[in-house]
Amino acid sequence: MKRQDYITWDQYFMGIALLSADRSKDPNTRVGTCIVSGENKILSVGYNGMPIGCDDDQMPWERDGEELDTKYPYVCHSELNAILNYGGGSLRGAKLYVTLFPCNECAKAIIQSGIAEVIYIEDKYKDTDGVRASKRMFDMAGVRYRQYQMSDRTISLHL
Repeated sequence: MKRQDYITWDQYFMGIALLSADRSKDPNTRVGTCIVSGENKILSVGYNGMPIGCDDDQMPWERDGEELDTKYPYVCHSELNAILNYGGGSLRGAKLYVTLFPCNECAKAIIQSGIAEVIYIEDKYKDTDGVRASKRMFDMAGVRYRQYQMSDRTISLHL
């Protein structure tokens, strides 16, 4: 008889997104993404960080101050990184697991790439215009989104 306590697909893929988030060097907000095919195959992963070739130690990580002295004009979001990291062709019909609800810029990339569903953990910026715009675009484009329901299951990695 097979074991009954295995993790669900949602738990598995969100676990990959959470693990990917731990690659981020951002001292405040770590976000991870896992993109999955309709056949439950991992297509790509990403996390928020500086573009390739931009030294993490020389770039600003501040949240406040003059625009060019903050992280905001430089950091590539996890969703966009995962989309750009995918080298296999079309993402049409894929699902995107992400630890934080996508901003409006990432929402555009998600829609344009053909991703059909977004599963997220946290929506802490839900009252911002950017996230409202994301939801408006997702609704218009037919991209489904739902909040991941956390369980009380704990999985530990000892590395």
